[in-house]
Amino acid sequence: MRFYFSLLLFFAFGLTSVAQTDEFFESKATIGGYGELHYNYSKTENSKASKTLDFHRFVTFLSYNFNEKWSFKSEVELEHNFVQNGQGELELEQAYVEYRHADWFGFQAGVILPSVGLINEYHEPPLFFGVERPDYHNKIIPTTWFGNGISFFGNYKSFDYKLTIMEGLDSDKFSETNAIRSGRLKGYKADAEDLLYNLRVDYLGFNGLKVGGSYTYNNASGDTSQNAISIYEVHAAYRMNNLYIVFEYGNIDYEKYNLRKSNGFYLDLGYDISGLLNWKTKVIPFVRYSDYNTAASTITGGDSEKANHYSYWMVGCSVKPIDKVVFKIDYGMRTKELGSQETTLFNLGVGYMF
Repeated sequence: MRFYFSLLLFFAFGLTSVAQTDEFFESKATIGGYGELHYNYSKTENSKASKTLDFHRFVTFLSYNFNEKWSFKSEVELEHNFVQNGQGELELEQAYVEYRHADWFGFQAGVILPSVGLINEYHEPPLFFGVERPDYHNKIIPTTWFGNGISFFGNYKSFDYKLTIMEGLDSDKFSETNAIRSGRLKGYKADAEDLLYNLRVDYLGFNGLKVGGSYTYNNASGDTSQNAISIYEVHAAYRMNNLYIVFEYGNIDYEKYNLRKSNGFYLDLGYDISGLLNWKTKVIPFVRYSDYNTAASTITGGDSEKANHYSYWMVGCSVKPIDKVVFKIDYGMRTKELGSQETTLFNLGVGYMF
């Protein structure tokens, strides 16, 4: 019933809104994209080092503006160079019709991204520190998270909001190791019985500062289980006067079974030293500290919680000859609570967006 009500809302707004076009407007198509090449070195105590060189992502954007209010946007991603025998991925991560009535209201319908955390919607390589996306955005917030649905968005008096109603998650695939990540349906014949609801609100009233949070609920179901989950997260990003500060904290609560809670956070501090040296190229050293646990609370407790608890510190640098091209380097140590097992990580990368 909720699904049909959501569809009714969509068609009601679409059919009653009048898309007025400026007589001088010209319809046009736009092509864009992003990509990133990574060198990754990883060595855990008493084990052989892993060294890989991977073109992690090649992404193409295609959009078309029908007029000043109606447009279409899409994103196709190829991961790890090719797809064969279960290796690599080819995904349609976004494909939606968008309508913008005014600053305070618009909607998107199709393959969309929920607004969870700072990176899920805006994850191009020049926009975040570190060669790889923060572990937090892999383990707690499963970036990139996409699916079939509809979003309503707008900005009013420095408050920016987005409400998303989309396909839910497969509870059969939740795990203590990967939390909800494997439960994403990715738009493939997704079950529309139990929809997911996501609301994000940000305040943008201070120069250079974004602060806000989101709440997500889904009565997730699979072939053999049903498990309601709720996610709340808070985030803040400050980029002003060559200073960069990013903070995120997220928590997932599970209604049933042994796994009851997953949570984590990370903090980035960076400073662009090019202003001090009168360089045109941006050089931004940074430091990160992160702590996350995909099994932060379980009924059994003990080692089942310690086995998935990691702390991670990192130092690195982003070099931007222009704003849309970045060269990255980072070094860090990730420690697993169970056994105090340490893994040394060293990464190099180059990324672009256009």
